[in-house]
Amino acid sequence: MDTPSTPSNFLRAIIEEDLKNGKNEGRVFTRFPPEPNGFLHIGHAKSICLNFGLARDYGGRCHLRFDDTNPGKEDPVYVASIKEDVRWLGFDWGEHLYHASDYFERLYAFAVELIKKGKAYVCSLSAEEVREYRGTLTEPGKNSPYRDRSVDENLDLFARMRAGEFPEGTHILRAKIDMASPNMNMRDPALYRILHQEHQNTGNTWCIYPMYDFAHGLSDSLERITHSICTLEFADHKPLYDWILDQLDVPSRPVQYEFNRLNINYTVTSKRKLKTLVENGVVAGWNDPRMPTISGLRRRGFPPAAMRDFCERIGVSRSDSCVDMGVLENCVRENLDATAPRAMAVLRPLRLVIENYPEGQEEFFELANHPKNPDMGSRKVGFSREVFIEDSDFMENPCSKFFRMAPGKEVRLRGAYLVTCTGVVKNDDGTVREVLCTYDPASRGGDAPDGRKVKGTLHWVSARHCAEAEVRLYDRLFTAEFPGKDADFLDQVNPASLETLTGCKVERSLTEAAPEDRFQFERQGFFCADRFDHATGRPVFNRTVTLRDSWAKVAG
Repeated sequence: MDTPSTPSNFLRAIIEEDLKNGKNEGRVFTRFPPEPNGFLHIGHAKSICLNFGLARDYGGRCHLRFDDTNPGKEDPVYVASIKEDVRWLGFDWGEHLYHASDYFERLYAFAVELIKKGKAYVCSLSAEEVREYRGTLTEPGKNSPYRDRSVDENLDLFARMRAGEFPEGTHILRAKIDMASPNMNMRDPALYRILHQEHQNTGNTWCIYPMYDFAHGLSDSLERITHSICTLEFADHKPLYDWILDQLDVPSRPVQYEFNRLNINYTVTSKRKLKTLVENGVVAGWNDPRMPTISGLRRRGFPPAAMRDFCERIGVSRSDSCVDMGVLENCVRENLDATAPRAMAVLRPLRLVIENYPEGQEEFFELANHPKNPDMGSRKVGFSREVFIEDSDFMENPCSKFFRMAPGKEVRLRGAYLVTCTGVVKNDDGTVREVLCTYDPASRGGDAPDGRKVKGTLHWVSARHCAEAEVRLYDRLFTAEFPGKDADFLDQVNPASLETLTGCKVERSLTEAAPEDRFQFERQGFFCADRFDHATGRPVFNRTVTLRDSWAKVAG
Protein backbone atom coordinates (compact mmCIF):
# COMPACT_ATOMS: atom_id res chain seq x y z
CA MET A 1 0.00 0.00 0.00
CA ASP A 2 2.99 2.31 0.26
CA THR A 3 3.57 4.85 -2.48
CA PRO A 4 6.58 7.11 -3.12
CA SER A 5 4.76 9.84 -1.18
CA THR A 6 4.24 7.56 1.80
CA PRO A 7 7.62 6.02 2.60
CA SER A 8 7.67 2.96 4.78
CA ASN A 9 8.48 3.14 8.48
CA PHE A 10 8.50 0.77 11.43
CA LEU A 11 4.81 1.40 12.18
CA ARG A 12 3.79 0.52 8.64
CA ALA A 13 5.93 -2.60 8.88
CA ILE A 14 4.15 -3.61 12.11
CA ILE A 15 0.70 -3.02 10.62
CA GLU A 16 1.55 -4.95 7.45
CA GLU A 17 2.85 -7.88 9.51
CA ASP A 18 -0.32 -7.83 11.64
CA LEU A 19 -2.50 -7.82 8.53
CA LYS A 20 -0.50 -10.65 6.98
CA ASN A 21 -0.98 -12.72 10.12
CA GLY A 22 -4.68 -11.94 10.42
CA LYS A 23 -4.26 -10.16 13.74
CA ASN A 24 -7.17 -8.05 15.02
CA GLU A 25 -9.45 -9.66 12.42
CA GLY A 26 -7.72 -7.50 9.83
CA ARG A 27 -8.76 -4.26 11.52
CA VAL A 28 -6.58 -1.16 11.71
CA PHE A 29 -8.13 1.18 14.26
CA THR A 30 -6.05 4.13 15.44
CA ARG A 31 -6.96 7.21 17.44
CA PHE A 32 -5.83 10.78 18.01
CA PRO A 33 -6.44 11.38 21.74
CA PRO A 34 -5.74 15.02 22.73
CA GLU A 35 -6.42 16.36 26.18
CA PRO A 36 -8.69 19.41 25.71
CA ASN A 37 -6.48 21.63 27.86
CA GLY A 38 -4.79 23.76 25.20
CA PHE A 39 -4.39 24.51 21.52
CA LEU A 40 -2.74 22.00 19.22
CA HIS A 41 0.76 22.75 17.92
CA ILE A 42 3.02 21.54 15.12
CA GLY A 43 3.97 18.43 17.12
CA HIS A 44 0.33 17.41 17.26
CA ALA A 45 0.12 17.87 13.49
CA LYS A 46 2.62 15.03 13.09
CA SER A 47 0.52 12.77 15.32
CA ILE A 48 -2.68 13.71 13.50
CA CYS A 49 -1.17 13.00 10.08
CA LEU A 50 0.32 9.74 11.33
CA ASN A 51 -2.77 8.30 13.02
CA PHE A 52 -5.30 9.40 10.43
CA GLY A 53 -2.90 8.62 7.58
CA LEU A 54 -2.21 5.07 8.70
CA ALA A 55 -5.90 4.34 9.15
CA ARG A 56 -6.65 5.77 5.70
CA ASP A 57 -3.85 3.90 3.96
CA TYR A 58 -4.77 0.54 5.45
CA GLY A 59 -8.52 0.77 5.04
CA GLY A 60 -9.18 1.32 8.73
CA ARG A 61 -10.48 4.20 10.77
CA CYS A 62 -9.13 6.79 13.15
CA HIS A 63 -11.07 8.01 16.16
CA LEU A 64 -10.90 11.51 17.56
CA ARG A 65 -11.09 11.04 21.31
CA PHE A 66 -10.84 13.74 23.92
CA ASP A 67 -9.08 12.37 26.99
CA ASP A 68 -11.04 14.70 29.25
CA THR A 69 -10.15 13.42 32.71
CA ASN A 70 -8.98 16.68 34.26
CA PRO A 71 -11.93 19.12 34.34
CA GLY A 72 -10.05 21.93 36.06
CA LYS A 73 -7.83 22.48 33.01
CA GLU A 74 -10.26 21.73 30.21
CA ASP A 75 -12.45 24.08 28.23
CA PRO A 76 -15.00 23.75 25.38
CA VAL A 77 -12.95 26.42 23.53
CA TYR A 78 -10.09 23.93 23.28
CA VAL A 79 -12.45 21.20 22.09
CA ALA A 80 -13.76 23.40 19.28
CA SER A 81 -10.28 24.50 18.22
CA ILE A 82 -8.99 20.92 18.14
CA LYS A 83 -11.85 19.78 15.92
CA GLU A 84 -11.26 22.73 13.61
CA ASP A 85 -7.52 22.06 13.41
CA VAL A 86 -7.96 18.37 12.56
CA ARG A 87 -10.45 19.17 9.82
CA TRP A 88 -8.27 21.98 8.45
CA LEU A 89 -5.36 19.55 8.12
CA GLY A 90 -7.59 17.47 5.86
CA PHE A 91 -8.84 14.70 8.12
CA ASP A 92 -12.24 13.67 9.42
CA TRP A 93 -13.29 11.23 12.10
CA GLY A 94 -16.78 10.74 10.67
CA GLU A 95 -19.04 9.26 13.32
CA HIS A 96 -16.11 8.25 15.51
CA LEU A 97 -15.93 11.14 17.97
CA TYR A 98 -15.46 10.00 21.55
CA HIS A 99 -14.57 11.25 25.00
CA ALA A 100 -12.99 9.47 27.94
CA SER A 101 -15.92 10.94 29.89
CA ASP A 102 -18.25 8.77 27.76
CA TYR A 103 -16.80 5.83 29.68
CA PHE A 104 -16.74 7.19 33.24
CA GLU A 105 -19.29 4.65 34.47
CA ARG A 106 -17.44 1.75 32.86
CA LEU A 107 -14.07 3.01 34.10
CA TYR A 108 -15.49 3.14 37.61
CA ALA A 109 -16.65 -0.45 37.21
CA PHE A 110 -13.15 -1.46 36.08
CA ALA A 111 -11.71 0.21 39.19
CA VAL A 112 -14.14 -1.72 41.37
CA GLU A 113 -13.05 -4.91 39.59
CA LEU A 114 -9.41 -4.17 40.45
CA ILE A 115 -10.33 -3.62 44.11
CA LYS A 116 -12.23 -6.91 44.24
CA LYS A 117 -9.19 -8.70 42.77
CA GLY A 118 -6.96 -7.15 45.44
CA LYS A 119 -5.15 -5.12 42.77
CA ALA A 120 -6.15 -1.65 43.98
CA TYR A 121 -6.63 0.08 47.31
CA VAL A 122 -7.73 3.40 48.75
CA CYS A 123 -4.74 5.28 50.12
CA SER A 124 -5.17 8.08 52.66
CA LEU A 125 -1.66 9.51 52.55
CA SER A 126 -1.39 13.19 51.76
CA ALA A 127 0.10 14.20 48.41
CA GLU A 128 3.35 15.11 50.14
CA GLU A 129 3.46 11.76 51.95
CA VAL A 130 2.81 9.91 48.72
CA ARG A 131 5.85 11.61 47.20
CA GLU A 132 7.97 10.72 50.24
CA TYR A 133 6.89 7.09 50.17
CA ARG A 134 7.50 6.83 46.43
CA GLY A 135 11.28 6.76 46.73
CA THR A 136 13.72 8.01 44.12
CA LEU A 137 15.30 6.80 40.92
CA THR A 138 18.02 5.13 42.99
CA GLU A 139 16.03 4.14 46.09
CA PRO A 140 12.93 1.94 46.24
CA GLY A 141 9.68 3.29 47.62
CA LYS A 142 7.87 2.18 50.76
CA ASN A 143 4.49 0.55 51.01
CA SER A 144 1.67 2.82 52.08
CA PRO A 145 0.34 1.99 55.57
CA TYR A 146 -3.09 1.73 53.88
CA ARG A 147 -1.93 -0.81 51.30
CA ASP A 148 -3.33 -3.80 53.20
CA ARG A 149 -6.83 -2.51 53.74
CA SER A 150 -9.41 -5.23 53.18
CA VAL A 151 -11.33 -5.49 49.95
CA ASP A 152 -14.56 -4.59 51.75
CA GLU A 153 -13.02 -1.49 53.34
CA ASN A 154 -11.62 -0.37 50.00
CA LEU A 155 -14.95 -0.89 48.25
CA ASP A 156 -16.73 1.08 50.97
CA LEU A 157 -14.25 3.97 50.88
CA PHE A 158 -14.23 4.10 47.10
CA ALA A 159 -18.05 4.21 46.97
CA ARG A 160 -18.04 7.00 49.56
CA MET A 161 -15.42 8.87 47.53
CA ARG A 162 -17.81 8.72 44.58
CA ALA A 163 -20.70 9.86 46.79
CA GLY A 164 -18.81 13.04 47.66
CA GLU A 165 -18.26 12.38 51.35
CA PHE A 166 -14.61 13.42 51.37
CA PRO A 167 -12.79 16.65 50.53
CA GLU A 168 -10.14 16.76 47.82
CA GLY A 169 -6.80 15.28 48.80
CA THR A 170 -8.05 12.99 51.57
CA HIS A 171 -8.03 9.74 49.56
CA ILE A 172 -6.86 8.38 46.24
CA LEU A 173 -7.32 4.99 44.63
CA ARG A 174 -3.97 3.37 43.83
CA ALA A 175 -2.95 0.30 41.89
CA LYS A 176 -1.21 -2.35 43.99
CA ILE A 177 1.85 -3.21 41.93
CA ASP A 178 5.42 -2.89 43.26
CA MET A 179 6.88 -0.05 45.33
CA ALA A 180 10.38 -1.34 44.55
CA SER A 181 9.95 -1.29 40.77
CA PRO A 182 12.78 0.49 38.89
CA ASN A 183 10.01 2.09 36.80
CA MET A 184 8.57 4.89 38.93
CA ASN A 185 5.28 4.64 37.05
CA MET A 186 4.76 1.15 38.49
CA ARG A 187 5.13 2.17 42.15
CA ASP A 188 1.47 1.90 43.06
CA PRO A 189 0.33 4.70 40.75
CA ALA A 190 -2.82 6.68 41.40
CA LEU A 191 -5.88 5.56 39.46
CA TYR A 192 -8.54 7.95 40.81
CA ARG A 193 -8.52 11.22 42.72
CA ILE A 194 -11.20 13.37 44.31
CA LEU A 195 -11.99 16.60 42.41
CA HIS A 196 -15.06 18.60 43.34
CA GLN A 197 -15.12 20.27 39.96
CA GLU A 198 -17.74 20.52 37.28
CA HIS A 199 -16.96 18.66 34.07
CA GLN A 200 -17.73 20.15 30.66
CA ASN A 201 -19.54 16.98 29.54
CA THR A 202 -20.80 15.30 32.70
CA GLY A 203 -21.54 18.38 34.80
CA ASN A 204 -21.55 17.61 38.53
CA THR A 205 -22.32 13.92 38.14
CA TRP A 206 -18.84 12.96 39.29
CA CYS A 207 -16.53 14.19 42.00
CA ILE A 208 -13.89 11.53 41.42
CA TYR A 209 -12.02 11.39 38.14
CA PRO A 210 -9.75 8.72 36.64
CA MET A 211 -6.10 9.47 36.06
CA TYR A 212 -4.95 9.74 32.46
CA ASP A 213 -2.92 6.52 32.54
CA PHE A 214 -5.89 4.56 33.86
CA ALA A 215 -8.44 5.97 31.44
CA HIS A 216 -6.27 5.97 28.35
CA GLY A 217 -5.62 2.27 27.78
CA LEU A 218 -9.11 1.27 28.86
CA SER A 219 -10.65 3.81 26.48
CA ASP A 220 -8.50 2.31 23.71
CA SER A 221 -9.83 -1.13 24.62
CA LEU A 222 -13.46 -0.02 24.73
CA GLU A 223 -13.08 1.50 21.27
CA ARG A 224 -11.34 -1.65 19.99
CA ILE A 225 -8.26 0.33 19.00
CA THR A 226 -5.65 -1.98 17.48
CA HIS A 227 -2.57 0.25 17.30
CA SER A 228 -2.28 2.78 20.12
CA ILE A 229 0.38 5.12 18.74
CA CYS A 230 1.96 7.71 21.02
CA THR A 231 5.21 9.62 21.42
CA LEU A 232 8.34 8.35 23.10
CA GLU A 233 7.76 10.07 26.45
CA PHE A 234 5.02 7.49 27.03
CA ALA A 235 7.41 4.55 26.67
CA ASP A 236 7.92 4.40 30.46
CA HIS A 237 4.14 4.33 30.85
CA LYS A 238 3.70 1.30 28.59
CA PRO A 239 4.24 -1.27 31.40
CA LEU A 240 1.39 0.39 33.32
CA TYR A 241 -0.76 0.52 30.17
CA ASP A 242 -0.21 -3.25 29.76
CA TRP A 243 -0.60 -4.05 33.47
CA ILE A 244 -4.02 -2.40 33.70
CA LEU A 245 -5.32 -4.21 30.62
CA ASP A 246 -3.86 -7.54 31.77
CA GLN A 247 -5.66 -7.42 35.13
CA LEU A 248 -9.12 -6.79 33.74
CA ASP A 249 -11.71 -8.47 31.59
CA VAL A 250 -11.48 -6.03 28.69
CA PRO A 251 -13.30 -6.23 25.34
CA SER A 252 -10.14 -5.93 23.24
CA ARG A 253 -6.37 -5.84 23.70
CA PRO A 254 -4.73 -2.84 22.02
CA VAL A 255 -0.94 -2.57 21.80
CA GLN A 256 0.93 0.67 22.44
CA TYR A 257 3.70 1.74 20.05
CA GLU A 258 5.92 4.78 20.55
CA PHE A 259 7.42 7.04 17.90
CA ASN A 260 9.68 10.08 18.07
CA ARG A 261 7.96 13.34 18.89
CA LEU A 262 8.53 16.34 16.67
CA ASN A 263 11.28 18.59 17.99
CA ILE A 264 11.89 21.64 15.83
CA ASN A 265 14.48 24.35 16.32
CA TYR A 266 13.86 28.08 16.74
CA THR A 267 10.59 27.43 18.53
CA VAL A 268 9.01 25.95 21.66
CA THR A 269 6.14 23.48 21.87
CA SER A 270 5.80 23.14 25.63
CA LYS A 271 2.23 24.06 26.59
CA ARG A 272 3.59 25.81 29.67
CA LYS A 273 5.97 27.96 27.61
CA LEU A 274 3.37 28.70 24.96
CA LYS A 275 0.95 29.78 27.68
CA THR A 276 3.66 32.03 29.15
CA LEU A 277 4.14 33.71 25.75
CA VAL A 278 0.41 34.43 25.59
CA GLU A 279 -0.01 35.56 29.20
CA ASN A 280 3.08 37.80 29.10
CA GLY A 281 1.85 39.53 25.95
CA VAL A 282 4.86 38.42 23.90
CA VAL A 283 2.37 37.32 21.25
CA ALA A 284 -1.17 38.42 20.51
CA GLY A 285 -2.80 35.11 21.44
CA TRP A 286 -2.73 31.40 20.71
CA ASN A 287 -3.38 32.05 17.02
CA ASP A 288 -0.67 34.68 16.64
CA PRO A 289 1.05 33.86 13.31
CA ARG A 290 4.40 33.53 15.10
CA MET A 291 3.11 30.74 17.34
CA PRO A 292 3.81 27.09 16.44
CA THR A 293 0.15 26.29 17.11
CA ILE A 294 -1.78 24.87 14.18
CA SER A 295 -4.15 27.83 14.38
CA GLY A 296 -1.17 30.23 14.35
CA LEU A 297 0.47 28.53 11.37
CA ARG A 298 -2.85 28.53 9.57
CA ARG A 299 -3.31 32.26 10.17
CA ARG A 300 0.20 32.90 8.92
CA GLY A 301 -0.74 31.25 5.65
CA PHE A 302 0.82 27.78 5.87
CA PRO A 303 -1.21 25.53 3.54
CA PRO A 304 -2.51 22.29 5.08
CA ALA A 305 -1.03 20.34 2.15
CA ALA A 306 2.43 21.73 3.01
CA MET A 307 1.96 20.70 6.64
CA ARG A 308 1.05 17.17 5.58
CA ASP A 309 4.02 17.08 3.22
CA PHE A 310 6.32 18.20 6.03
CA CYS A 311 5.03 15.51 8.39
CA GLU A 312 5.58 12.90 5.69
CA ARG A 313 9.11 14.09 4.88
CA ILE A 314 10.43 14.11 8.43
CA GLY A 315 9.44 10.47 8.84
CA VAL A 316 8.79 8.31 11.86
CA SER A 317 11.38 6.53 13.99
CA ARG A 318 12.02 5.29 17.51
CA SER A 319 14.74 7.81 18.31
CA ASP A 320 14.36 11.50 19.12
CA SER A 321 15.82 14.08 16.78
CA CYS A 322 15.45 17.76 15.98
CA VAL A 323 14.15 19.00 12.64
CA ASP A 324 15.34 22.29 11.21
CA MET A 325 12.64 24.93 10.88
CA GLY A 326 13.91 25.48 7.34
CA VAL A 327 12.51 22.09 6.31
CA LEU A 328 9.01 23.19 7.25
CA GLU A 329 9.44 26.58 5.61
CA ASN A 330 10.75 24.98 2.40
CA CYS A 331 7.71 22.70 2.25
CA VAL A 332 5.59 25.83 2.45
CA ARG A 333 7.63 27.59 -0.26
CA GLU A 334 7.38 24.63 -2.62
CA ASN A 335 3.64 24.36 -2.15
CA LEU A 336 2.99 28.08 -2.55
CA ASP A 337 5.37 28.45 -5.48
CA ALA A 338 3.19 25.99 -7.37
CA THR A 339 -0.22 27.14 -6.15
CA ALA A 340 -0.14 30.83 -5.20
CA PRO A 341 -1.16 33.39 -7.83
CA ARG A 342 1.23 36.28 -8.37
CA ALA A 343 0.46 39.90 -7.55
CA MET A 344 2.40 43.11 -7.18
CA ALA A 345 2.63 44.95 -3.87
CA VAL A 346 4.94 47.80 -2.90
CA LEU A 347 5.58 47.63 0.80
CA ARG A 348 7.68 50.78 1.24
CA PRO A 349 6.45 52.96 -1.61
CA LEU A 350 8.44 55.59 -3.49
CA ARG A 351 6.60 57.64 -6.13
CA LEU A 352 7.88 57.39 -9.69
CA VAL A 353 6.72 60.08 -12.14
CA ILE A 354 7.01 59.27 -15.86
CA GLU A 355 7.35 62.78 -17.24
CA ASN A 356 6.79 61.97 -20.91
CA TYR A 357 3.71 59.81 -20.27
CA PRO A 358 0.56 61.82 -21.09
CA GLU A 359 -1.24 63.19 -18.04
CA GLY A 360 -4.69 61.67 -17.57
CA GLN A 361 -3.87 58.68 -19.76
CA GLU A 362 -4.21 55.11 -18.49
CA GLU A 363 -3.84 51.67 -19.98
CA PHE A 364 -4.03 48.09 -18.83
CA PHE A 365 -1.61 45.23 -19.11
CA GLU A 366 -2.62 41.58 -19.13
CA LEU A 367 -0.34 39.82 -16.63
CA ALA A 368 -0.27 36.08 -16.00
CA ASN A 369 -1.39 34.98 -12.57
CA HIS A 370 1.28 32.30 -12.58
CA PRO A 371 4.33 32.18 -14.89
CA LYS A 372 4.31 28.38 -15.14
CA ASN A 373 0.61 27.63 -15.01
CA PRO A 374 -1.51 29.20 -17.79
CA ASP A 375 -4.59 27.48 -16.35
CA MET A 376 -4.51 30.02 -13.51
CA GLY A 377 -5.42 32.71 -16.04
CA SER A 378 -4.46 36.34 -16.09
CA ARG A 379 -5.49 39.71 -14.70
CA LYS A 380 -5.61 43.28 -15.98
CA VAL A 381 -3.25 45.66 -14.19
CA GLY A 382 -3.74 49.40 -14.60
CA PHE A 383 -0.89 51.75 -15.55
CA SER A 384 -0.66 55.54 -15.39
CA ARG A 385 1.80 58.45 -15.37
CA GLU A 386 2.62 57.94 -11.69
CA VAL A 387 3.47 54.58 -10.21
CA PHE A 388 4.97 53.39 -6.97
CA ILE A 389 8.16 51.40 -6.76
CA GLU A 390 9.92 49.92 -3.75
CA ASP A 391 12.03 52.47 -1.89
CA SER A 392 14.94 50.02 -1.84
CA ASP A 393 14.81 49.75 -5.65
CA PHE A 394 16.23 53.26 -6.06
CA MET A 395 19.69 54.47 -5.12
CA GLU A 396 20.86 57.98 -5.92
CA ASN A 397 24.52 57.05 -5.60
CA PRO A 398 24.58 53.36 -6.49
CA CYS A 399 27.37 50.89 -5.91
CA SER A 400 28.81 49.06 -8.90
CA LYS A 401 26.59 45.96 -8.55
CA PHE A 402 23.32 47.85 -8.10
CA PHE A 403 21.24 47.08 -11.19
CA ARG A 404 17.98 48.68 -10.18
CA MET A 405 16.91 52.30 -10.63
CA ALA A 406 19.52 55.06 -10.39
CA PRO A 407 20.11 58.36 -12.23
CA GLY A 408 20.75 57.66 -15.90
CA LYS A 409 19.98 53.95 -15.65
CA GLU A 410 17.30 52.19 -17.67
CA VAL A 411 15.23 49.47 -15.99
CA ARG A 412 12.13 47.46 -16.80
CA LEU A 413 8.82 47.99 -15.05
CA ARG A 414 7.57 44.41 -14.90
CA GLY A 415 5.27 43.70 -17.87
CA ALA A 416 4.96 47.42 -18.76
CA TYR A 417 7.73 49.62 -20.14
CA LEU A 418 11.43 50.39 -20.02
CA VAL A 419 12.05 53.61 -18.10
CA THR A 420 15.14 55.73 -17.52
CA CYS A 421 15.74 57.81 -14.40
CA THR A 422 16.23 61.51 -15.19
CA GLY A 423 16.21 63.09 -11.75
CA VAL A 424 14.74 63.27 -8.28
CA VAL A 425 12.59 65.55 -6.14
CA LYS A 426 13.71 65.84 -2.53
CA ASN A 427 12.13 66.79 0.76
CA ASP A 428 13.52 69.62 2.86
CA ASP A 429 15.59 67.13 4.83
CA GLY A 430 17.28 65.85 1.67
CA THR A 431 15.42 62.57 1.39
CA VAL A 432 14.04 61.56 -2.00
CA ARG A 433 10.30 62.20 -2.32
CA GLU A 434 9.88 61.38 -6.02
CA VAL A 435 11.92 59.84 -8.77
CA LEU A 436 11.56 61.33 -12.24
CA CYS A 437 11.95 59.28 -15.39
CA THR A 438 11.01 58.92 -19.02
CA TYR A 439 9.63 55.85 -20.76
CA ASP A 440 10.16 54.28 -24.15
CA PRO A 441 6.67 53.96 -25.72
CA ALA A 442 8.00 51.34 -28.12
CA SER A 443 8.88 49.00 -25.25
CA ARG A 444 5.29 48.17 -24.30
CA GLY A 445 5.24 44.82 -22.53
CA GLY A 446 8.77 45.35 -21.21
CA ASP A 447 10.94 44.57 -24.23
CA ALA A 448 12.62 47.01 -26.61
CA PRO A 449 12.15 46.50 -30.38
CA ASP A 450 15.86 47.07 -30.96
CA GLY A 451 16.70 44.18 -28.65
CA ARG A 452 18.63 46.18 -26.07
CA LYS A 453 18.87 44.50 -22.70
CA VAL A 454 18.40 45.89 -19.21
CA LYS A 455 19.60 44.19 -16.04
CA GLY A 456 16.97 45.42 -13.61
CA THR A 457 13.26 44.52 -13.48
CA LEU A 458 11.12 46.23 -10.86
CA HIS A 459 7.64 45.48 -9.58
CA TRP A 460 5.30 48.45 -9.32
CA VAL A 461 1.71 49.54 -8.81
CA SER A 462 -0.09 52.40 -10.49
CA ALA A 463 -0.94 55.32 -8.23
CA ARG A 464 -4.30 55.62 -9.96
CA HIS A 465 -5.15 51.91 -9.76
CA CYS A 466 -3.85 50.79 -6.38
CA ALA A 467 -5.23 50.31 -2.89
CA GLU A 468 -3.61 50.78 0.50
CA ALA A 469 -3.02 47.80 2.73
CA GLU A 470 -1.47 46.85 6.02
CA VAL A 471 1.25 44.25 5.70
CA ARG A 472 2.64 42.30 8.62
CA LEU A 473 6.13 40.92 8.13
CA TYR A 474 6.45 37.84 10.34
CA ASP A 475 9.71 36.09 11.08
CA ARG A 476 10.82 33.39 13.52
CA LEU A 477 9.83 34.08 17.10
CA PHE A 478 13.23 33.19 18.60
CA THR A 479 16.79 34.06 17.70
CA ALA A 480 18.20 31.04 19.54
CA GLU A 481 18.23 27.68 17.79
CA PHE A 482 17.17 25.94 20.99
CA PRO A 483 15.23 28.49 23.06
CA GLY A 484 15.68 28.03 26.80
CA LYS A 485 18.64 25.69 26.52
CA ASP A 486 21.25 28.11 27.86
CA ALA A 487 19.13 31.11 28.89
CA ASP A 488 15.59 32.14 29.78
CA PHE A 489 13.61 31.51 26.60
CA LEU A 490 11.82 34.85 27.04
CA ASP A 491 15.18 36.61 26.74
CA GLN A 492 15.69 34.92 23.36
CA VAL A 493 12.57 36.29 21.69
CA ASN A 494 13.38 37.78 18.28
CA PRO A 495 12.72 41.56 18.48
CA ALA A 496 12.25 41.56 14.71
CA SER A 497 9.68 38.74 14.67
CA LEU A 498 6.97 41.20 13.59
CA GLU A 499 7.16 44.41 11.62
CA THR A 500 3.84 46.06 10.75
CA LEU A 501 3.80 48.26 7.65
CA THR A 502 0.95 50.62 6.86
CA GLY A 503 0.33 52.60 3.70
CA CYS A 504 1.56 49.79 1.48
CA LYS A 505 0.42 50.02 -2.14
CA VAL A 506 -1.10 46.90 -3.69
CA GLU A 507 -2.98 45.96 -6.83
CA ARG A 508 -6.59 46.96 -6.34
CA SER A 509 -7.75 43.41 -7.11
CA LEU A 510 -6.16 42.30 -3.84
CA THR A 511 -8.92 44.08 -1.93
CA GLU A 512 -11.26 41.41 -3.29
CA ALA A 513 -9.20 38.60 -1.75
CA ALA A 514 -11.02 36.44 0.74
CA PRO A 515 -9.50 35.82 4.18
CA GLU A 516 -6.80 33.12 3.93
CA ASP A 517 -6.28 33.63 0.18
CA ARG A 518 -2.58 33.19 -0.56
CA PHE A 519 -0.36 35.07 -3.03
CA GLN A 520 3.21 35.55 -4.04
CA PHE A 521 3.93 39.26 -3.91
CA GLU A 522 6.52 39.41 -6.64
CA ARG A 523 10.09 39.78 -5.34
CA GLN A 524 8.74 40.06 -1.77
CA GLY A 525 7.65 36.63 -0.57
CA PHE A 526 4.48 34.65 0.01
CA PHE A 527 1.59 36.35 1.77
CA CYS A 528 -1.95 35.58 2.83
CA ALA A 529 -4.98 37.69 3.63
CA ASP A 530 -5.33 37.66 7.42
CA ARG A 531 -7.95 35.21 8.57
CA PHE A 532 -9.58 37.63 11.02
CA ASP A 533 -8.51 41.22 10.27
CA HIS A 534 -8.62 41.33 6.47
CA ALA A 535 -11.67 42.99 4.91
CA THR A 536 -12.55 44.52 1.54
CA GLY A 537 -12.26 48.04 2.90
CA ARG A 538 -9.21 47.25 5.02
CA PRO A 539 -6.90 44.70 3.40
CA VAL A 540 -4.40 43.09 5.77
CA PHE A 541 -1.77 40.63 4.58
CA ASN A 542 0.60 38.44 6.57
CA ARG A 543 3.97 37.35 5.24
CA THR A 544 3.99 33.57 5.34
CA VAL A 545 7.60 32.99 4.28
CA THR A 546 10.25 34.85 2.37
CA LEU A 547 11.20 33.71 -1.14
CA ARG A 548 14.49 32.30 0.12
CA ASP A 549 15.66 30.95 3.47
CA SER A 550 17.31 33.92 5.15
CA TRP A 551 18.17 31.75 8.18
CA ALA A 552 20.10 29.10 6.26
CA LYS A 553 23.46 28.34 7.80
CA VAL A 554 26.46 29.17 5.67
CA ALA A 555 28.61 26.10 5.24
CA GLY A 556 32.05 26.53 6.77
